[in-house]
Amino acid sequence: MPMLLIKGFYDVRGSQPDGDTVHFTAEDPAEWGLVGGGLGRAVEHSVLGRAKLRLDAVDALETHYGANRVHQPLEFAHAARDELLSWLGFTDVQRRPDETVTATTPATVPGFVLTRGSDVHGRCIALAGRGTAPGTSGLEIDVDPTVLRTTVNHHLVTAGLVYPTFYRSLFAGLRVEMAAAVEKARDAGEGLWPSDVTTTGAKITGLASLTDDVVLLPKLFRRLVDYLALTMPLTCFPAFLAGARDRFSILSTGERCVGLHRVVETTNGQTVRMTRPPEDLLFEDA
Repeated sequence: MPMLLIKGFYDVRGSQPDGDTVHFTAEDPAEWGLVGGGLGRAVEHSVLGRAKLRLDAVDALETHYGANRVHQPLEFAHAARDELLSWLGFTDVQRRPDETVTATTPATVPGFVLTRGSDVHGRCIALAGRGTAPGTSGLEIDVDPTVLRTTVNHHLVTAGLVYPTFYRSLFAGLRVEMAAAVEKARDAGEGLWPSDVTTTGAKITGLASLTDDVVLLPKLFRRLVDYLALTMPLTCFPAFLAGARDRFSILSTGERCVGLHRVVETTNGQTVRMTRPPEDLLFEDA
């Protein structure tokens, strides 16, 4: 399971990290050009090599989604963000009211990323590690479940602070390991799982339900926020999902689907739930 290794350091000053995005500076900025074999979408980075990472296989509750900066319940959104930064090695993180980081102790922490590509926003999709890298920067290394367990991606899932969100670019063996960690965290009642209503049903009476009350898969949250902006009754939400045309497979059945309406149902005009757990879905690469 080869993935490109890039050494560098984390520096979050001047940024607004959340539970699944963080800034990373490569020791050699030219190595960003190796991501994806130098083909396809490029990683956006500064001349000094600073880029934004999007943590692979996980999705944290939103702290500032969209132009209106809509958030999910901040207890868990902030818990994921704080655990991410703490695990990487940052302490005494100081922020402005808009959540921009102004100072940390230490200013930077060493680390590495393991990647195979980037997303449509130019973010490097990565497994993120701390400390000494397990190989030579700029070269591919074999990434197995043992290596995966040394990353913050796996740590956040184990702590129950993020949802699994799998894409086809993630190797099957790594996906199985992450799904097992999700199941263990859920069964143990870790983190957000006791509050999760993704498959049991979220009662939506307005935007405040999403921002203050219900804890559910961020991908579904984002679709609901976009839909509520249209000021249409929730009964039409399945049609909206069909139009969004998310492409994914149901792992347990092998069925390939277009549109989340295939796994989302609306009842009583107010309640929305997914009929499959998040780890049973495999999305097409973003």
